[in-house]
Amino acid sequence: MTEPLHDHDAPSDDAIDATIDRVLSRRAQALAEDDGFIDGGGYDGDQLDREERSALRRVQGLSTEMEDISEVEYRQLRLERVVLAAVWTQGSVEDAENSMRELAALAETAGSEVLEGVLQRRQNPDPGTYLGSGKALELRDIVVAQGADTVVCDTELSPSQRRALEDVVKVKVIDRTALILDIFAQHAQSREGRAQVELAQLQYLLPRLRGWGESMSRQAGGQAAGGQGMGSRGPGETKIELDRRRINTRIAKLKRDIAGMKTHRDTKRSSRRSNGTPSVAIAGYTNAGKSTLLNRLTHAGVLVDNQLFATLDTTVRRSETVDGREYTLADTVGFVRELPPQLVEAFRSTLEEVGEADLLLHVVDGSHPDPEGQISAVRSVLTDVDATDVKEVIVINKADVADPEVVDRILLHEKHSIAVSARTGKGIPELLALIAEELPKPDIDVEVLVPYARGDLVSRLHDEAEILSEDHVADGTLVHARVNPDLASELTPFAAVG
Repeated sequence: MTEPLHDHDAPSDDAIDATIDRVLSRRAQALAEDDGFIDGGGYDGDQLDREERSALRRVQGLSTEMEDISEVEYRQLRLERVVLAAVWTQGSVEDAENSMRELAALAETAGSEVLEGVLQRRQNPDPGTYLGSGKALELRDIVVAQGADTVVCDTELSPSQRRALEDVVKVKVIDRTALILDIFAQHAQSREGRAQVELAQLQYLLPRLRGWGESMSRQAGGQAAGGQGMGSRGPGETKIELDRRRINTRIAKLKRDIAGMKTHRDTKRSSRRSNGTPSVAIAGYTNAGKSTLLNRLTHAGVLVDNQLFATLDTTVRRSETVDGREYTLADTVGFVRELPPQLVEAFRSTLEEVGEADLLLHVVDGSHPDPEGQISAVRSVLTDVDATDVKEVIVINKADVADPEVVDRILLHEKHSIAVSARTGKGIPELLALIAEELPKPDIDVEVLVPYARGDLVSRLHDEAEILSEDHVADGTLVHARVNPDLASELTPFAAVG
């Protein structure tokens, strides 16, 4: 039996901190020399200026700490208090700060309280501690001063980066990917949505399993426990191997379940296709107003909230054009910069609604500080799911509160675009007319005399065809229309003669 570790055997906390500081200071010096710094000189090779690299910029206006003391006393019991950290490697400082503000909104959506945000200018993130050893120590001081219990980094950290940064700041460290996965887990409602999110979470967790000490040691039984191998069971799996095997088993089951749900979704989609019903997909950045637009167009009653990823489950509703042609509107999951690849893969069956659509309404928040960045982020995800061949219309939403110059700039740059306000209804009639114009129209010209006993065919003509003329005569309903091939074949016996 292993003897317990007595207090006098363990190094003191001061000794540990001194050792860490000594090691990190040597690491910081080595990194500085590698980056091209020369003692007494200002040259740093092709890297950034010394002043930029040594500055840890505070990002103002991120705190979500409430002023109502009664609410604070209640919410502090359940909210994590977080400090945000990011490395700015390219683009302007405005782009970097906009990304940080989006991270703050994500953290608040997940139920956290943002206390502070810091931004480090570097050529590349530090492979060890993400920020660099010196700035990691500064971050630790900020965490202590703010009383935070979590650090959220604005990227996906490698397992070693997260572990090294946690060792320095002494609190939990999570990355942007883990934060988004947590939000999806909170908001997923349908069985398919929950399965997709769980699959993405397990795929993210698998390479990040970690253990410490005896909890990860090998298990053995019989004589092997006493060091006698003959006649024993032999060494068993480590605990981390058991966890990894269980996760892989669960991943395989979730993939089978999602494949079965995809078959059901494909069946419903093919049913709509067989009826000749065109489809319109609504896609766009999260919180751009997609659900509000769906409610305005179809009175769907979908949840609307000023929150990132408020709705995740796909909603499909029927509508019709001004000339009476039916079509479906599908609201899909919102996108975000650096959407975790695990989520893109897990939600692939849902995002196929976009790839199979006849028309894509790409909704953009016109009041956002960087609407063009939103458009690029969404198109990047659409490329990943092979949905780039769908006819696209840029719908600039929130035009009632957006800067008119920004709206005009997007309208000028994007060939197929329109400005609307889903909240006030401004531009909605023009959008409906545009949908009717862009949807595929029946192209077979027919003139038929349908007996009054076949009212079902007349009803289908009104639902699926473009009626050019209609007249009620003694023998039935005389209709001149443009129809799709399926309906044309059924109408062949009733073709009007002469």
